[in-house]
Amino acid sequence: MKESNNEGTKNIVVLGWVAFFGGLSQDMISPVLPTFYAQVLGLSKETIGLIEGSMTTVVSIFKILSGIISDKLGKRKSIVFIGYLLSAIGRLLLFLTTGAGSALALRWLDGIGKGLKDAPRDALVAKSSSKSRTGFAFGLQRMLDTLGSFVGPLITTYLLIRFAPFGLMKYRYIFIIGGLVAFVTIILIGLFVKERLGENVGTKFKLDPSLLKGRFLLFFIVMMVFTLGNSSDAFLILRAENVGVSPTTIPVIIAIFNLFYALLSVPSGVLSDKIGRVNVIRLGWLIYAITYVGFALARLPWHIWLLYIIYGVYYSTTEGIAKSLVVHIVDEKMRGTAFGLYNASVGLLAIPASAIAGILWDKVSPSTPFFFGAICALLAIGLITIFRIE
Repeated sequence: MKESNNEGTKNIVVLGWVAFFGGLSQDMISPVLPTFYAQVLGLSKETIGLIEGSMTTVVSIFKILSGIISDKLGKRKSIVFIGYLLSAIGRLLLFLTTGAGSALALRWLDGIGKGLKDAPRDALVAKSSSKSRTGFAFGLQRMLDTLGSFVGPLITTYLLIRFAPFGLMKYRYIFIIGGLVAFVTIILIGLFVKERLGENVGTKFKLDPSLLKGRFLLFFIVMMVFTLGNSSDAFLILRAENVGVSPTTIPVIIAIFNLFYALLSVPSGVLSDKIGRVNVIRLGWLIYAITYVGFALARLPWHIWLLYIIYGVYYSTTEGIAKSLVVHIVDEKMRGTAFGLYNASVGLLAIPASAIAGILWDKVSPSTPFFFGAICALLAIGLITIFRIE
């Protein structure tokens, strides 16, 4: 039993570093993609929106499919491996992109990989942890993933300066380096992640309709209410610019946000193991509501700095904790499907949430989307309290 626990802990740590290098690679590339599309490929804003928007849809679809497939086959590691491999190939080959068609194909390849890996990776983390420590396990995942997102843009900023003499070719060089970093995840998964025989429950798997009933359904509904007011973080950037924050300062603010998010993820996870996941999620949503009211009322640049730090606290108390809660309310053999539905639905509802925010911004005022988000968060707090999910 002790050997099994040690193996589980090793899995959790290794998968955390997999998340780190995956996030590092992604956030080395994503800050320069819009500029690359526009300046190097000469794409219109509509085309850029089509490429990135369709990728979001692809990711969401494959999150659901990968969860169902991993439950059916009882195989987690192999699907996670394939997912990270496809993403790595898609990112590396971006340096060969010559137009909209090739850019779309490679972003879809990356999107398929991202969609494939998430649900089975979460199921692997859940299986590798005892139920009493799932908050810590998922907190560690979020911490290392977010540290990658903190370091990635900083490396890209250095490379943009270092490769400045190469002109527009500098973007292609960044894609090569970012793509090679992504292949580190393949090495880690292939050599160090273990899948115990007991995880191969796929031969007995059936899509039980009860998954869409009971506590998981109630949590699903609550998350939909919250997510409807949780628009794209692009609106936070627009609001920062709206109150006078310099565009060149925003990457630094986001890096600080990611740092607080990363540093507090494990403590928040441990806290959820002690006082209950729903209690920590409620706290996180309350912090979210306060932060969004702050963004609505912000008038000076220093307000934005402070609000982004608090926003990092919100993320640390919800992202990993919500997945830990799913572990506790869903049967083991259906966790892949549950994680797939959870991850995909949150991603898909982000589209209408952002559309609503955009309409409120244009038709009412720049403050209104944030008041709306705060109201949705408070409604979600009320519902999760009434439903008594945990």
